[in-house]
Amino acid sequence: MIWLKFLLCLVVIWLAGARLSRYGDIIAEKTGMGRNWVGLIMLATVTSLPELVTGISAVTVAGVPNIAIGDVLGSCAFNLLILVVVDFLYREESLYSRASRGHTLSAGFGVVLIGMVGLSLLLATRGATLAIGHVGAYTPFILAFYFLSMRTVFLYERHEMAEYVGEVVERYPGIELRQAFIGYALAASAVVVAGVWLPFVGEEIAVTMGWHDSFVGTLLIAAATSTPEIAVTVAAVRMGALDMAIANLLGSNLFNIMIVAVDDLFYLKGPILAQVSPAHAVSAFSAIIMTGIAIVGLCYRPTGRLRIRVGWISVFLLAIYLINSYVLFEYGD
Repeated sequence: MIWLKFLLCLVVIWLAGARLSRYGDIIAEKTGMGRNWVGLIMLATVTSLPELVTGISAVTVAGVPNIAIGDVLGSCAFNLLILVVVDFLYREESLYSRASRGHTLSAGFGVVLIGMVGLSLLLATRGATLAIGHVGAYTPFILAFYFLSMRTVFLYERHEMAEYVGEVVERYPGIELRQAFIGYALAASAVVVAGVWLPFVGEEIAVTMGWHDSFVGTLLIAAATSTPEIAVTVAAVRMGALDMAIANLLGSNLFNIMIVAVDDLFYLKGPILAQVSPAHAVSAFSAIIMTGIAIVGLCYRPTGRLRIRVGWISVFLLAIYLINSYVLFEYGD
């Protein structure tokens, strides 16, 4: 029954995720906001809500902060791993040769935010944790920098759209904006409901298997809560909305780090990063390295591919993720 529930969640998320991508693309066209902005904000927020709910329940009801932080940082690394899948599915050429260079801005903000968490974790292991009441001093900085990043990316995208001149062919003439928003809301609701249920099913499986918290949170629960990102991203790539797919993944990472601050607010026993395993710093710095690799690909724009139908950027992303998984399995607690 556990595996049947797990499969049911995946099916609902996959079907609703495909509709979510389509309606997001329609909204991008009808409003003129652009696929990057829709992916970064609208899709990324919806697909990251399972991480938000899982984190809050983990620190309030279950009392397992390791699961909460492991889920967030593991999801950041897993989202970057999905870029390997995107590279494989995008058969025309390397995704990095076609993707907008504007993604480097949101990726750069991701490096800073994930770095804040990684540094705070290392300082906490040395007992150097500054607090404001029960909240870590890093929390207001994370929140402020998240909203700063959203505003900066919005202004950048608006500038880019203003400079773009050309005739835009309407691809969805038979669908009104109101219909698109209704369809988007229904698909988003289905993704959120199934996505919120999925981590609890995953945790039940983890308990049955007897795995430890940091490993479970970073790999199993993170993979479970990242299922909406996979569904939405794959659907976007098949529609040809490559930039929306990439923006969704990078935007989800920004939102995920903001969840660390939210979890810290709900965790009343003190700064949350002082109460979790130092092994999570490995996930944080793995995610930073993987983001850096993606930035190199977006700037260098390699066109060649290996015989396995992915580029060398994807091979490095996969290698770092596997190393991170091995270290957590062997040394996590």
